[in-house]
Amino acid sequence: MPNENTATIAAVSTPPGEGAIALVRLSGPEAIAVADQIFRGQQRPSDAAPHFQQLGEIVQDKRIIDQVLLTVHRAPASYTGEDVVEISCHGGVLVTARVWEACLQAGARAARPGEFTERAFLNGKMDLTQAEAVIDLIRAQTDLALRSAAEQLEGRLGEKITGLREALVGLIANIEAYIDFPEDDIEPDVGAAFLARLDAIRLQIDALLATADQGRIFREGVRVVIFGATNAGKSSLLNRLLGFPRAIVSETPGTTRDTIEEVVNLRGIALRLTDTAGFRVTETDAVENEGIARTERSLANADLVLHVVDASAPRPAHFGRRAEEVPDLLLLNKSDLPEHSDWAGSEALRISCTSEDGIAGLEDAILGKISAQRWDVLSAVAINARHRDCLRRALAACDVARDAFTQNLAPELVAVDLRGALQAVGEVVGHADMEKILDALFATFCIGK
Repeated sequence: MPNENTATIAAVSTPPGEGAIALVRLSGPEAIAVADQIFRGQQRPSDAAPHFQQLGEIVQDKRIIDQVLLTVHRAPASYTGEDVVEISCHGGVLVTARVWEACLQAGARAARPGEFTERAFLNGKMDLTQAEAVIDLIRAQTDLALRSAAEQLEGRLGEKITGLREALVGLIANIEAYIDFPEDDIEPDVGAAFLARLDAIRLQIDALLATADQGRIFREGVRVVIFGATNAGKSSLLNRLLGFPRAIVSETPGTTRDTIEEVVNLRGIALRLTDTAGFRVTETDAVENEGIARTERSLANADLVLHVVDASAPRPAHFGRRAEEVPDLLLLNKSDLPEHSDWAGSEALRISCTSEDGIAGLEDAILGKISAQRWDVLSAVAINARHRDCLRRALAACDVARDAFTQNLAPELVAVDLRGALQAVGEVVGHADMEKILDALFATFCIGK
């Protein structure tokens, strides 16, 4: 009886809805046998050459369901590393469901979310960073995010992690050789040499950790909050940046009661724009007060705040009360109207959401603020939150190992800390075994003769 990880699975691999074609995919040891039961064509799937499509029909209970194209991919030359059958059928909701149900009736089980990629990882077709890149590739909203996901899928991040693991394995093998075989006069690297190797590893980890923010930006976008008093033109600015009327614009104060979030692609960078409730003090309107509370929470999580004010009106009472830890852009809106004297000489961008004056300059200023944060948008290698957690633990373990070494503590303690670092680094790509340490130990020092 096959277990969960070896059972033959089936799923509809295209989004639900009407379309020209849909794809039903089978994977597992019985995938081809299942296809033999439901497919009728010139050849049985079990006799078909791999990677070639053939025309035929899916049949269930002697009834033709659909005319399809079927392709067989034999293990290990497939996405999952198992036997895989792909059935391209017509893209209707009902016909796709019937083809999938025929697969289940013939012996497959319904696949769990992500199970095909999970099997690809378990069968060594990709490491964990590449598996994570699959969903990043699907969700990419900008060219930069797409490039980052594609390069991670190709293994660029995995290569860096592999280099770190090999360097740590070398250090551990060196120090454990001294621990286990002192009679062979095998001395570990001592003093500056050992510390130089360890520090090089720490610098590499630190460099990868520095990409965490850009990784979040690639995957989620820059969190841009549009903030200001009521009737300053915040919703008009959101609509102008989006290019369509997303938010209601009205002369009535307090029209926006909740936060409104949309994503826009600004020259290859995703901006996650949040339009907030207009900031003003009100003691009677509980709904508006909750909207203002949500505005404050959005500001706390912002990467960039666009502070919009009405240039034709006096300076609002709340102006200048915000902390300066978040980079702000002050926008004097309604520049098509006479400017109030309160704003004379202000260093701000003057825009008009009505006439579009200054909008191009605003886009340049936003990109300038992003660049000032040292988010290297030209670098496609960027870690996610899980990678960051693993690498932080690895760096902490390396720091402890360094302290132990400089304090002349027992080499066994240094080795334990380095093993902890190796374990944490290995978790990034899904490898946390110790076999490579033994291989390196014997190969480097010829032990076991």
